Amino acid sequence: MNSHPQHARPANSKHLRINHKAKRGSASAQLHESLRDRIIQLQLAPGQYLSRNEIAAEYGVSQTPVRDALIKLEEEGLIDTFPQSKTEVSRIDVEHALETQFLRLSIELEITRNLAQAADPARISNTRSILAQQSAAMTTGDLDAFSRLDRSFHLSLYEAAGVANLHTVIDARSGHIDRLRNLNLPDPGKLASIFSCHTRILQAIETGNVKDAASVVREHLSGTLAKVDDIRKRHPNFF
Repeated sequence: MNSHPQHARPANSKHLRINHKAKRGSASAQLHESLRDRIIQLQLAPGQYLSRNEIAAEYGVSQTPVRDALIKLEEEGLIDTFPQSKTEVSRIDVEHALETQFLRLSIELEITRNLAQAADPARISNTRSILAQQSAAMTTGDLDAFSRLDRSFHLSLYEAAGVANLHTVIDARSGHIDRLRNLNLPDPGKLASIFSCHTRILQAIETGNVKDAASVVREHLSGTLAKVDDIRKRHPNFF
């Protein structure tokens, strides 16, 4: 696959082989997960050409799991396939990101309302642990770890509210907004802003303050989209 070294972070080679003993479905799922992660992390940049033959060789698999993985990525809007022509990583779709943010905001407002009304610290003990890990990642400047813990933080709230399956629904359509977040993440003050929002969300839940919880969730989920114009100016080829 052709690379864009000025934008793409190098892939971790330990992820580049699929378990040869895995069943077809499992191999396809592993490949989909790996390629999706590389797209979200911008290791595979928007507009980058994807060769099925090169993917198969890189991961040590046949064409079948490659085809299955690419079909799923296309369904998620993360790749564009042009029949008899080419396959490439999709450009970032801001309208799609706005729709996903609307859906996610609606769900997470209800989740935090539910948890704040319960005001049960035990239900968010795992979330507290994740927040501590995120603090450490922020201190060391580990953007990859911070980003993954950001996802874990929100997933833990879905789990605490007993609606973990809804996170899967959101996750499946979050490719565009997640790429925007990863472009925004290195900006000065962004990590501190995210960590502050996470801290205040937990404080509001623990103290049973439904109003404050809703206010911080709105602030938190609108942060990246408020910077879209600036992000687009810095990365025009990604849109």
